[in-house]
Amino acid sequence: MKIVFSSLSGYGHAYPLLPLALAAREVGHDVIYAIGERFHPLLQELGFRTVPVGMPIHEALSSVQAGKDRDTGDLPWRGLLDPSVRAFSELLPRRFAADLMPVLRAERPDLVVYEAGNPGAGLAAHRLDIPAVCHANSRADAVDREDRWRQVDMELLRAVAAEIGVEVPEGRYLLGDPYLDVFPASLQETSFLARPERLPLRLVPFSEPGELPKIALAERKRPLVYLTLGTVLGTVAALRAAVDGLSALDVEVVVAAWPNLSLDEFGVLPENVHLERWVPQGELLSLVDLAVHHGGPGTTISAAAAGVPQLFLPVGFDNFAMAGAVSATGAGRQLLPEGVELEDDRRRTDIVPAAAIAEAAGGLLADTDAGQAAKAIAEEIAAMPSPTEVASRLPEFC
Repeated sequence: MKIVFSSLSGYGHAYPLLPLALAAREVGHDVIYAIGERFHPLLQELGFRTVPVGMPIHEALSSVQAGKDRDTGDLPWRGLLDPSVRAFSELLPRRFAADLMPVLRAERPDLVVYEAGNPGAGLAAHRLDIPAVCHANSRADAVDREDRWRQVDMELLRAVAAEIGVEVPEGRYLLGDPYLDVFPASLQETSFLARPERLPLRLVPFSEPGELPKIALAERKRPLVYLTLGTVLGTVAALRAAVDGLSALDVEVVVAAWPNLSLDEFGVLPENVHLERWVPQGELLSLVDLAVHHGGPGTTISAAAAGVPQLFLPVGFDNFAMAGAVSATGAGRQLLPEGVELEDDRRRTDIVPAAAIAEAAGGLLADTDAGQAAKAIAEEIAAMPSPTEVASRLPEFC
């Protein structure tokens, strides 16, 4: 069976799909990956045939902010003011649908697997009557109550769908396709659990091959803490505040700056801080005692699968939902700057004080209940169907 996988060109969008794509190839399917050229070298190294589609996320955001996109009429003003809504629900879906349809016509695949952040690929499949499956890249939105962001998102998406002759069904989640959910029931939006579209899939964290930091493999007499603020919204100032807080504890700290931050800007660091440009995150998380991070879905679910307690410093987008879900189980805690409420906006720029981070991290490291709650979630994830099991079932959706 020939399958086209497609995701947006971002780490948090591409990486979640790779375990299933690899498993699909291993069970005998012909897999093609449609994504921006930025990820082609990695995918080709993994043995996939690639086709270039779509546009970079930052380019879509810049286009909205510069006013280069079309008029949206009388949509709610909050949606118009937030460039992320316009980018992810209008510009990116339109571009991906337009680029992918010629590919689908030429390749004639049996199935399209697209990530939830890339509905444009699903629209292209629907337009050409090709079966499609949606793969989660984050926690599902609430489906049993009014949500201002989802209303705007779906209104924009329906408009894009109408442009190419696709009708988005009412009463279904997103485009109504089968939905491979990598979040266990304990971390998922409760109103989504009974949805007929939902099909559980165990997330196996993907990491590019690489060496672990030496401190992670060394014999240690004190806990190891992993710190990252992700590949998109993290700043040196926010990361440095977390470093200052964590380094005051009797711990070793591995910090991942990722490609978006310059290591030179951090200055002199304490001896118990180990700053890295990049780490094989999936492997590292199985060795740490605490993960301190922004709440990106990939980092959150990977830490959960490893049974690691988590301290959240949410930055934006779905970070707050991730932090709230894990905190509610007792397996983590979230910190916000003083005076900032969850409903203020989708992002914040304030920095959590180092002292607050030190106090919260120290408390989690000493909290045996948090450790037990984290292990319980890991056991729940381990019991979900594996990528190989789900890959073997993909012909059922054709």
